[in-house]
Amino acid sequence: MDDLDGPLITEPPHPINWNLLSAEDAEAEWIELNRWVNWLRRTYGLPASVVPPFWHRHPELVWELSALHLHWLGAYDPDQHGSAPFGWHRDFADARQRLRDWVAVSGTRLDRDRATRQTAWPGEAPADAVVDIVIHDREEDFVEFVVDDVSKRREAEASFYARPVSP
Repeated sequence: MDDLDGPLITEPPHPINWNLLSAEDAEAEWIELNRWVNWLRRTYGLPASVVPPFWHRHPELVWELSALHLHWLGAYDPDQHGSAPFGWHRDFADARQRLRDWVAVSGTRLDRDRATRQTAWPGEAPADAVVDIVIHDREEDFVEFVVDDVSKRREAEASFYARPVSP
């Protein structure tokens, strides 16, 4: 689904804190953001150096794209001032540079991906080795990623609700 005929989420736009989403909300937000990012990259002809295929595996890209999506939703809201889209485009230019910076740091590319390198601070265990993987099927990976994320969130929710309540 590449067009934006209608949102999957019908509530008013609000900031998304990916760390706090329930499993159900995360699934809906992932699908909505993925749909919008596909629209964005095609509409503006964005290269993988700005929006790479595995953006969903890099939190720095997720947070940036999520914020850009929220800004777009607000700018194109029917009740918004007529010049709001102009402001969005100005901010989009800044965001594209930040996205380029994030992609360069993360090391994700069009045909391969690796986890963003982490720097261990003094006293911490050394960071894990980073290995490139070849991207065979982006959509399949996205679905697997979302299923895994939602599953982890469901497990955390079940664990939380299974804890005994202290008096």
